[in-house]
Amino acid sequence: MGMISYIKEEIQVIRERDPAIKTNMEVFLYPSFKAILRYRIAHKLYINKHYFLARWISQRTARKTGIEIHPGATIGKGLFIDHGSGVIIGETAELGDNVTLYQGVTLGGTGKEHGKRHPTLGDNVMVSAGAKVLGSFTIGENSKIGAGSVVLKEVPPNCTVVGVPGRVVKMGDQKIPRMDMDQVHLPDPTANDIRQLQADNIRLYKRMEELEKKLRMQNKQIEADKEEV
Repeated sequence: MGMISYIKEEIQVIRERDPAIKTNMEVFLYPSFKAILRYRIAHKLYINKHYFLARWISQRTARKTGIEIHPGATIGKGLFIDHGSGVIIGETAELGDNVTLYQGVTLGGTGKEHGKRHPTLGDNVMVSAGAKVLGSFTIGENSKIGAGSVVLKEVPPNCTVVGVPGRVVKMGDQKIPRMDMDQVHLPDPTANDIRQLQADNIRLYKRMEELEKKLRMQNKQIEADKEEV
């Protein structure tokens, strides 16, 4: 793909997913646009083993945009980074097509291991603000990662993950549309657990009251039997 065609495609992606952009010219001021464009240049240098120059471009871009993409990462078409400050994409991360990342997202590793150590994101994955995906595993296509989640293990396709550590709270075969980027209306497993604990506590309290009542009746009966004797 030529540079002009690529720029036109990126303008379309950003305008499609960010209603705040009113004109094509605004896209050139967009941190995501600058970061991804420079990543493409750095990535070509990286695969041709011009490592220092590739890292120089990526680090300079990180300072200017707040988005740090290692030039070794593999990124498909249509990546959208909204309000990209604090986004980090590691060296061996692999992103499919039409992936959406929000501010503060980390696609990182869990230590100093070698080889593949960063996550793989399938097509149409959305990672919400502040989420951390850490380790060498796959997030299946059309899945959502809720804001602030910490994901440490593989996620099947068409799932919603929330919490720390992240866990699947919704799974289905229905494809999540590309434009479905709702970060708010996600299940809350912590609140569900608290409600369950409250219900269990009420049941235990009632059971204890019943047992105490039976014990008092038994004690009264024992006292009555002693008086008769």
